[in-house]
Amino acid sequence: MVKTKAEPLKIKVVVGDPNLIDWSDSSLCGILVQTPDAMGMLHDFTTLFEKAKQHGVVSCCGTDLMASVLLKPPGEMGADVVLGSAQRFGAPLGFGGPRAAFFAVKEEFKRLIPGRVIGISKDSTGCPAIRMALQTREQHIKKERATSNICTSQAFLANVAAFYAIYHGSEGLKEIASEMLSKAKYFLLV
Repeated sequence: MVKTKAEPLKIKVVVGDPNLIDWSDSSLCGILVQTPDAMGMLHDFTTLFEKAKQHGVVSCCGTDLMASVLLKPPGEMGADVVLGSAQRFGAPLGFGGPRAAFFAVKEEFKRLIPGRVIGISKDSTGCPAIRMALQTREQHIKKERATSNICTSQAFLANVAAFYAIYHGSEGLKEIASEMLSKAKYFLLV
C-alpha cells in the first residue's frame, strides 16, 4: 500500500532490513518500521530512530495499540510518527471493516498532518474531556492547500476505542493485554 500511494508522487520506496539502511543516501527522507511485525516479532527501534534523527530522516512506526500497553511504545523509542489500528479497543471484527485508526506525531509535526487533532481538556465542571484541539482552516477556507479534503468519518469507532480505553483505564488495559499474551502463549505450546 505504501508503494501504491508513493508512486504517483514519484517517491521511491525501498523495502528491506532496517539494519542495512544507507544513511549516506541524500534522497532518504523517511523510514517506516513495525513492531510487533507481521510475524509477531517484537523490536526495540530506539537506536534506529536515534540514527534517523541524526541524519534528518523522519521515523514512522506502525504498532499494535494493545501491545503498546505492555511494551515500550514507539513514541518512547523516539519515533516521530506512530500509527496503527484501534480495532482491539472495543470494535467488533465486522468481516474486515470498518475500522478506526490512530495517528500520532511529535509536536513539531502537528501542523503538517491532515484532518483534525483530538486532545484532552477539561469540561465546565473541571472533569477531563476529549475535544477537538486543532483543525486546519485550509479544509474549509483554502481547499486547494488542504492536506485532506476527505470528510468521511469513522468517528463512532474512534469514540468506541476512546471510551474502551477510558472505561478500562491503564490497569484494566494491562490486565486485558496480559490475558491476551497468556492465551497466545498457550496456543504456541499446543
